[in-house]
Amino acid sequence: MTKAYTGGCACGAIRYSTKQEPIFQNHCQCRDCQKRSGTGHGSYLTFPGRAEMTITGEASHWEVKGDSGNVKVHSFCPVCGTPVYLRFVAMPDLIAVHAGSLDEPDRFAPHALTYNVRGFVWDTIDPSLKTFDKMPSG
Repeated sequence: MTKAYTGGCACGAIRYSTKQEPIFQNHCQCRDCQKRSGTGHGSYLTFPGRAEMTITGEASHWEVKGDSGNVKVHSFCPVCGTPVYLRFVAMPDLIAVHAGSLDEPDRFAPHALTYNVRGFVWDTIDPSLKTFDKMPSG
């Protein structure tokens, strides 16, 4: 039996849990991730079955068109402001959680770096990761 991935916001108002395994784990250096994180990149675990993830608490949401042109729906805690998860309009079955929101952040094991073309010199990422100038397809 797989150990659940659990996490939530800083104040505990939003919590999530899933027994699924992530299908993709990445650092992303697109401008949206840079601006939202306040640093050089965002780090995510993407899960295949949004319906399989239990989420408690009421998140606030906002939409943004990413570098790919696809709309992402960002969800964050309205109390503490922590970004917790995001959904993709073009891929409604997927859900991604922020690696830093995990109860056990050491479970994050990135497969790749995406949008390296937008990376800052000062934001050094593990050079052994597979790197993509944009988001890989398929």
